[in-house]
Amino acid sequence: MNPLADQLWHRLTGIMPGELKQAELGWLATPLRHQMLLARRRATLIVNRVRLFAFLFALLTPMWSIVDFVVFPFPLWINLALMRFAACAAFASLLVYYRPSGNLFDAYRAMAILFAIPSVFYVASRSLLGSYHLTGLSAAIGAGYAFLPFVLLAGLSIFPLTLLESAVVASPILLAQLLAGYINWAALDWPSFAGAFWLLMLITAVSALAGMSQLAFMIALVRQAIRDPLTGTFSRRSGEELIDLQFTIAKRNNLPLAIAFLDIDHFKDINDSFGHEAGDKVLADVTAFVGKNLRRGDTLVRWGGEEFLLVMTNTDRSQAEAAVARLRAAGFGTRPDKMPLTASIGIAERSVDQAADWKSLVDLADQRMYRAKQGGRDRVVSCDAPAVP
Repeated sequence: MNPLADQLWHRLTGIMPGELKQAELGWLATPLRHQMLLARRRATLIVNRVRLFAFLFALLTPMWSIVDFVVFPFPLWINLALMRFAACAAFASLLVYYRPSGNLFDAYRAMAILFAIPSVFYVASRSLLGSYHLTGLSAAIGAGYAFLPFVLLAGLSIFPLTLLESAVVASPILLAQLLAGYINWAALDWPSFAGAFWLLMLITAVSALAGMSQLAFMIALVRQAIRDPLTGTFSRRSGEELIDLQFTIAKRNNLPLAIAFLDIDHFKDINDSFGHEAGDKVLADVTAFVGKNLRRGDTLVRWGGEEFLLVMTNTDRSQAEAAVARLRAAGFGTRPDKMPLTASIGIAERSVDQAADWKSLVDLADQRMYRAKQGGRDRVVSCDAPAVP
């Protein structure tokens, strides 16, 4: 790492101590490299907060019509009231019909709808108010409509967004402010408008920083929740969620999906002869050795005890056999007595084994792993043929 990047990293970790690993710093800027499970959890949280926002707007938007009725002339009031109730209906529909799916693009769509509704209302109301000559209290209340973009941009702070996402969401609101200024060009107070727009930019920056801070905490919490504390691999619970998702994607697109079930041979003897601390070290060493030789896109899951699952997306049986052969050739590390570690491995593949669901696929790989053990250990079973030593 160059000195400038190192200095920047230490300053950032001083601001957010213990939250992010260095490799995760780029995740605050763009969502392109986010892990799938993080993306699913973040999508669910975003949609739930969209629905909360929609609930508040659906409740408060029509209530302000009471104030409008008191201060505005009737023709202006009735037009604003119709616009308010149309916005209320849109917010209510978003609340009722939108549910979390774990899909990030669905979350983006929900946010787009949420912020589009008040943005359209803002431009339309400012255009309508600009056609009336208001004075006194009615002018003061009318001026209050100009604060809607400030509320929207401040609301960005409740979402765990990357810097890129915050910029994309904020841009239409800022453009709506410019459009409203253009519509009222003749009567526009330029110094006041420029000051307000600068304040909007400042609020956008603060909201983006707040969203990135939320995202940093979320990354750290999700990492702790989905990782096995001993080995650093995916835990069984997160592994089940991951396999379920990958199986659904593979089935929908008719793609292969392979599972290798690994069981460390004679692991109980290691615990009995050398103690559980030595056994824990062996497990950590195994995951380190396997991790170094995984292909890009492969995922290792600690299934329980000395059992691991290797999830290989877009991989058919022959490719899975080749990948496992490379792992075995590289080795799994050594026992405390310096003897090489071995593993019994069962392989199952979605298409060729016609698995109905992910559980059936894992069960089949598990059964073949047991056949490998019964066949003498330190071998691979990938079909109904005899075990391969």
